[in-house]
Amino acid sequence: MGKITFYEDRNFQGRSYECSSDCAELYSHFSRCNSIQVESGYWMVYERPNFMGYQYFLHRGEYPDYQRWMGFNDCVRSCRMIPQQQGSHRIRIYERSEFGGQMMEFTEDCPSVYDHFHYNDIHSSNVLEGYWLVYEHPNYRGRQYLLRPGEYRRYNDWGAINPRIGSIKRIVYSN
Repeated sequence: MGKITFYEDRNFQGRSYECSSDCAELYSHFSRCNSIQVESGYWMVYERPNFMGYQYFLHRGEYPDYQRWMGFNDCVRSCRMIPQQQGSHRIRIYERSEFGGQMMEFTEDCPSVYDHFHYNDIHSSNVLEGYWLVYEHPNYRGRQYLLRPGEYRRYNDWGAINPRIGSIKRIVYSN
């Protein structure tokens, strides 16, 4: 079970809201978010309601201001807890929409998709096992997106504004 606390002001000040499960709409609990404490679990927080907009991966720790989680502003409008998953990880990425074109399967982290797949633009994906983070740039930098098990027929299905994927990483809980 996870626990995350949102604070309106920096350094864990001001009105706060504690959450222990997915929440598609946080605005009714606070108007802005300038700091976050993650007591347990792994979380994605989203800039917009219903798990839309910029996404930020957070793990146990303290984030005294939004720059610490690489936020662009103080907007946090929804959150999703990432469940612990046992076993292997498998993701397939495709050159084109609807699982078309060249395909490559990954079971481990990949700091540079282009070095292995020779494409920068990934238009669809199928997550067969595990939870993954995909990053816009190599070496786990830039915009990040959570991919849960399932089919993503187009890059906007995972919330991306363009098909650029530079690196991918498994979400693996550590003890």
